[in-house]
Amino acid sequence: MLLCFMLLFLASGVVLSFDCPEDCSCQNGNSIFCIHRHSSTVPNVPITTQQLYIFQNGISTLSQDDFRGLVELEMLDLSQNVLVEIPDGIFQMLSKLKNLDLSSNRITHISKDSFSGLVQLERLYLHANLIQSIHLEAFEGLEMLLELKLQGNQLISLPTLNFPRLLLLDLSNNNIPTLGPSDLQTPHLEALKLASLGLTSVDEALIPSLRNLHELDISLNKLHEVPQALKQDSLKGLTKLSLAANPLPELRVMDFQKLVGLQELDLSGLNLQGFPESFFKTFPKLMHLTAAENPFNCLCPLAWFPVWLKEKGVNLGRPEETRCHFPLVNAGKMLSALEHKDFGCPPTTTESIGSPITNTLVPQIPSTSPETTHTNAIPPPPPPSEETILSKTDNYPLPPEPPVSPSSNSGEYEQHFCPPNICLNGGTCNFDPLGQLSCLCPLGTSGPYCETVDEVPEPPQPSATDVSVAVPVMPDQHDAISSRQVTSTSILLDLHRFIETRPHIRGIRLTYRNLSGPDRRPMILSLPTSYPEYTLRGLRPNCTYSVCASPLGERITSRSNNSVEIGSCTEARTEGVPLTLLEPWVETKTSVTYTLISALAALALVLGLAVVAGTIICLRKRRQANAGMEQELGPADPDPMELEGIKACLENGLNGTMPLKQPETDLCQTPQPPLLLQQNGGLDYETPLMQGHCPSNNNLASLKPSYF
Repeated sequence: MLLCFMLLFLASGVVLSFDCPEDCSCQNGNSIFCIHRHSSTVPNVPITTQQLYIFQNGISTLSQDDFRGLVELEMLDLSQNVLVEIPDGIFQMLSKLKNLDLSSNRITHISKDSFSGLVQLERLYLHANLIQSIHLEAFEGLEMLLELKLQGNQLISLPTLNFPRLLLLDLSNNNIPTLGPSDLQTPHLEALKLASLGLTSVDEALIPSLRNLHELDISLNKLHEVPQALKQDSLKGLTKLSLAANPLPELRVMDFQKLVGLQELDLSGLNLQGFPESFFKTFPKLMHLTAAENPFNCLCPLAWFPVWLKEKGVNLGRPEETRCHFPLVNAGKMLSALEHKDFGCPPTTTESIGSPITNTLVPQIPSTSPETTHTNAIPPPPPPSEETILSKTDNYPLPPEPPVSPSSNSGEYEQHFCPPNICLNGGTCNFDPLGQLSCLCPLGTSGPYCETVDEVPEPPQPSATDVSVAVPVMPDQHDAISSRQVTSTSILLDLHRFIETRPHIRGIRLTYRNLSGPDRRPMILSLPTSYPEYTLRGLRPNCTYSVCASPLGERITSRSNNSVEIGSCTEARTEGVPLTLLEPWVETKTSVTYTLISALAALALVLGLAVVAGTIICLRKRRQANAGMEQELGPADPDPMELEGIKACLENGLNGTMPLKQPETDLCQTPQPPLLLQQNGGLDYETPLMQGHCPSNNNLASLKPSYF
């Protein structure tokens, strides 16, 4: 009798609770995981199933019979399949369903009855589809909804979202340029994400209607000013704000005075040069700050920032992408890793005025005003001080300019006055006819600021510093990538471990970016797994590159709704331009110099001997003549004219080869080459690079550089 009952039960088509579908794994009969089944249909599962995960199965269609009898189902994950539509009433019988994930499919439209019957639904994930339209009544009846994710679709408008209990709404990466309070009737909303919608402004009435808002993301939009909506009293409870990658011209303290409860702030990609020290006093509760992808001026006015991070215990997000852009000595370095001395602040000097002695600080003009953070794309050089002197050289004379007050902000002032100490190693500051600043470098130096001293490189000796620069230390992760060989224009990547730990990946996605220049946009490459080693080519010399690898086909997530890969990463710095072409010139120059010195010494010796011999001959002839005269007329006093005859003999008796007395030269002027070398064009004449005890045109001897 029992056997007949069991056969009848099986014939009815109902699956027993202890049966687990093929190619699936079951846990306690309540949770079933069907991953990578490579089937276009939904598997038959026990009626007691509460959690069903069938993502990455290749499911293309859904039918009414797929979920028949699953009255206990609470979690349904259909993500990463190939669904193009949601049939009406397909989930009608799932009255206990609380979580529905349909993300990463190919759904294009949400109809009126797509979610009918889901009266207990709390989380609905529709992100990363191709949704272009949503029926005005598609979300009616979902009064228990807590989270709605619609990011990464093709929406241009929204139906009225009337969710009395909704806490999270993500609309990012769509094309919805305007949003008003009538669009979002969500009084208890806590997190609102509006990144990359094409917003040019934020409705002032939208924020006051969201009195429970804690998190607001308006990054990657077209905001040209900080929205007035952020100045509302209702935002005193806001704890997280992202303004990243907006074309904001400046940040003013007055725009953030209402955000006293802010704990996380993202200011990435705003072209910030720095922060005034008073800016963060508005946020006494700030715990996490992200300021990546900004061209910071790492000069003395910003020296307080790393100290403030440590003293206040503020966590700096994405520190490897928060680097200096100017000056060259700090370019590419992580801002948080710099010490106070690295910012080139002038030391304290002592001035004596009468009897009292006071300590004064060399004045330093900040690059930003105390209340404003400017966001220029390319940072200008620091403004000059009162002691700035217009540079002049003998070969490149500059016309005199009328005196201008240092406090002037006119364009004429910036065009005709060089920043103090901008040129190093004795270089001369100059302006071309277009008003562009440049440095005239002495022999043996090069670079935009004469910062590079060209010397014959010694045989390379491996050191800890060289190894850390050329071949970065491999991270501790067992699946990390690393760089094996670095040249001035290429980086050889080792992907063996990355591939070995992921034997089933279809390919590798490489993302790399230059961290040392103003353009840090990521470059993305797709590689097959048959490339355990790959060489990145066409890179810029002397630059730090960040390289990340992730499995091809996985979603690219972001740290600030941006395109940043999550995976194994490494950093490597390309080498400088090789000096091999410079070595023969240096050797030739050195040999020619020694030859000239030897020739000049021999010539001087010959001339000296000729002078002595001529003098002796003249004196002997004169004495013989005087002796004959004395015998006839007797001794007489020397005639002044006779002494002149000796001078004429000395000057003309050597066929004009005697050097004339040269006027005393100013040691601070550029020395002229000897007459013989001038006649030969002076090509081999070598002028000293620096004159001792003479102040240069940049006042290097009297004032130490402020940022080097």
